[in-house]
Amino acid sequence: MSTPAEFVRRLSRLDVCAVSDAMDKLGLPAALSGLEQRSTTRRIAGRVVTYRLVAAAQAPAQEGPPRHLGTTAIEMAQPGDVVVVEQRTGLDAGSWGGILSLGAKLRGIAGVIADGPVRDIDEARAYDFPVYARALTARTARGRVVESEAGRPISIGDVTVGTGDYAIADASGVVFVSAADIGRVLDTAEHIAGREAAMAKALLAGARITEVMGADYEHMLK
Repeated sequence: MSTPAEFVRRLSRLDVCAVSDAMDKLGLPAALSGLEQRSTTRRIAGRVVTYRLVAAAQAPAQEGPPRHLGTTAIEMAQPGDVVVVEQRTGLDAGSWGGILSLGAKLRGIAGVIADGPVRDIDEARAYDFPVYARALTARTARGRVVESEAGRPISIGDVTVGTGDYAIADASGVVFVSAADIGRVLDTAEHIAGREAAMAKALLAGARITEVMGADYEHMLK
């Protein structure tokens, strides 16, 4: 039986388009657009650790000393994990920043995906730490948004994502795969990637593109 580490290894060998095609074929949510590469051009793949932000004015009172947003998720994460953030308040406020990028980098976290604005992107670039985000901002979270929970299911685009699920992101988009579906998604994506590799090999060998991308290509996901 495959382990999470083996699933991550297999996922990291694919690209987002192949995984998105597999999700389509299986009737699962395909790739999300608009979560752009902001700091590096590296693809990331790993298990997910989540946190959610809410407007500060709507947050319930909390006991004990405050914890800065994102720090709980960083401490929960294992090397190779991907931190995923929900910041859908509509407020222009950072959901991730430079000190968090450094802390995550030092912990061996693969990258962050934020459905919302992030800031200090030049610092993330300097650390060579992958950040995918909906938007950029210079505005602080202080007094605007606060963390409501970490490690619980969150909403990214129109997809529900939980800690322990899987994420892959590159310049084409982002795909989240539930832990329950990862095995069959990988099997399907690897099959699709293998067929496309064979098509590329045929083109390089001199085959006509109309022959290589014939009727069979249009029905690959059926």
